[in-house]
Amino acid sequence: MAPPSRQGHAAAVLSVFLLILLAAPYTAAIGVNYGTKGDNLPPPAKVASFLANRTRINRVKLFDTNADMVRAFAGTGIAIMVTAGNGDIPKLATKDGAVSWVSANVAPYYPATDISLVAVGNEIMATADKALINNLVPAMRTLKAELVAAGFPKIRVSTPHSLGILSVSEPPSASRFRDGFDRAVFAPMLEFHRQTRSPFMVNPYPYFGYNGDTLAYALARPNPGVPDPGTGITYTSMFEAQLDSVFSAMKKLGFGDVEIAVGETGWPSKAEDGQVGVSTTEAAEYNRYLIGEASAGSGTPLMPKRTFETYIFSLFNENLKDGPVAERNFGLFQADLTPVYDVGLMKDGTAAAPAPAATLTSTEAGAPEPAKAHNASKATKKHDKEAAAAPAEVTASAPAPASGDDASPEGTGPSPSGAPAEGDSTDDDKTPEEGGDAPAAAAAAGESSEAAAKDGDAEGSTEKSDTTPAPAGAASAAADLIVPVSSILTAALSLALHM
Repeated sequence: MAPPSRQGHAAAVLSVFLLILLAAPYTAAIGVNYGTKGDNLPPPAKVASFLANRTRINRVKLFDTNADMVRAFAGTGIAIMVTAGNGDIPKLATKDGAVSWVSANVAPYYPATDISLVAVGNEIMATADKALINNLVPAMRTLKAELVAAGFPKIRVSTPHSLGILSVSEPPSASRFRDGFDRAVFAPMLEFHRQTRSPFMVNPYPYFGYNGDTLAYALARPNPGVPDPGTGITYTSMFEAQLDSVFSAMKKLGFGDVEIAVGETGWPSKAEDGQVGVSTTEAAEYNRYLIGEASAGSGTPLMPKRTFETYIFSLFNENLKDGPVAERNFGLFQADLTPVYDVGLMKDGTAAAPAPAATLTSTEAGAPEPAKAHNASKATKKHDKEAAAAPAEVTASAPAPASGDDASPEGTGPSPSGAPAEGDSTDDDKTPEEGGDAPAAAAAAGESSEAAAKDGDAEGSTEKSDTTPAPAGAASAAADLIVPVSSILTAALSLALHM
């Protein structure tokens, strides 16, 4: 028999690499937020088994340290993030308090349950609580020291932020942290992240910053883009603009090397009647884009080739959440574990029913712009609360954030109506902020307005904001296996040509 031809070898090599290429999107860490504000949700053990055996989801973010939920993920191979309640922060800033917390909430479960990160509180900078803000970085430091002392050095420590931490969010090159907090809180926090190789976590939500004219930009569909005069870059993705805004603020303080992670981001599949841009079509479109971004390793214009540890909001539609219709419809799955829509996360190829045709934008069909949500006033309250929360003792010499910078609805989202009781989720209402009517250029840089009330099921979680996916930096453990598509194609072509 004649030996195979060189062309045959080349074809075989290309076939193998095409198979790898098709599988590549799922080598990245795909995380979800697991909220529990529903009276019809399956038990934690069933959820953990479903995720491990039926889906490609390999990371889960919990909004507390519920023992049943943490224990359910033991031996599943799924890494989880647990959350220390806002009210725990003052105690965590003390050695005894941190030792006690680790003994009760980590030691009984780790390493059987792969606890990869502890989130200290949820969107603390938005609470206006000076005691929590002043103790946040000390609590992070002390908790990390006690985790190391207890023999758990691999567990990272971080805290999620809404985009309300930015006083300027667009264009991305002009972005900066709020005055008074930049040097007093964020500089030492970023130094902690650098020293411990942990991610700075943000919650970007293009959903809370779009309107009828900017829907394509928010969903990263083909669009003219929004220019940044400072860099000459034209952004065609609000999510990337939001991440670059956070990066610019970090870089201005000298911490551009610290990795970023996306703690929450998502898009609802249902909202108020007449709201443009919300259906299973748009929700699937946004989350497919998000998964692709997390998998490709292409980064953003200002952070090329970075990968971001990203957690989609959310796992389930939660029928007991307060607020507008959208708040209860951010889920990837129904309570019976069937997909709300298909984004390719099921191992067995199970898909939801076909999504309806894409909704036309307001300019295409004359439809009304996204409803401003009856919570629009909460967005203003959130800004006011953050402005009033200027660092107390720790920033005695630092000026308080100018009310003018943070009073506008842009940069923050609707705030929760109240702090939940310990252990309760605070999945707050998510609705397009008042900034939703801003022109494209404004919505562009990812008006941190998105900060709009993301649910932080965490205790005391306060106003959530539109969040942008928090990428886990280039060194993110979540992206250890990610291989950029361009690299795969280059290798395939190179081998094929040399056969």
